[in-house]
Amino acid sequence: MESPSQNFWINPPAYVKISDCDYAEANKHMAYSIEKPSETYLIAGLGNPGLEYRQTRHNFGFLALDALAEDAKLPLKKVKFKAMIAEGRLEGKPVVLAKPLAFMNESGPSITSLMHFFKIDLEHLLIIHDDLDLPFGTIRMRAEGGTSGQKGMASIIERLGTQTFPRMRLGIGHPPGQMEPADYVLQHFSKADNEVLKIVLKFAVEAAQTFVRDGLVTAMNRYNGEAG
Repeated sequence: MESPSQNFWINPPAYVKISDCDYAEANKHMAYSIEKPSETYLIAGLGNPGLEYRQTRHNFGFLALDALAEDAKLPLKKVKFKAMIAEGRLEGKPVVLAKPLAFMNESGPSITSLMHFFKIDLEHLLIIHDDLDLPFGTIRMRAEGGTSGQKGMASIIERLGTQTFPRMRLGIGHPPGQMEPADYVLQHFSKADNEVLKIVLKFAVEAAQTFVRDGLVTAMNRYNGEAG
């Protein structure tokens, strides 16, 4: 089944202006804090816009977010702060699902802007992204950590001024032979990867749902490791 947002990525909208990220711009030199956070969760998948990137390893976060949106019947149709978003409820709780429209290394402004606008507590943020350091087929959720060399995470950490927030790392493994990591992550998943890919996406959806319903520790205990 096609993602509700699939056609959108062929030509990302020209009307999304840099000024749409004023929240992030105004707060880029400050550590993120919200005096009275809401009960809303923000779950964001990282990737690159454009149909040519849709099935690449680097877009694992987008694929997982699309799978979650489809399962929750929350189509990503609205554009806010340079991100495609959906607002609704997940496991009975208010949630915003998001895919930043900027390229991977510019993910931070969109995420930070959405957090300020919706008054998201750091503990209610979940970033889903690909990870070279984990074997393909592996899921690892953590409450904090570095970038693992992932430029989207580096942008988010820089903008938030902290690395203490939940994330879900989806393993893609190391490139074979002498292949450069930059080339490897932009390769499409192969047909041989499809069965494992389906299982990982199913478990990623369940892990995100568990994170919202039961908390990060339960999700980590249940889903960290090899999917399936």
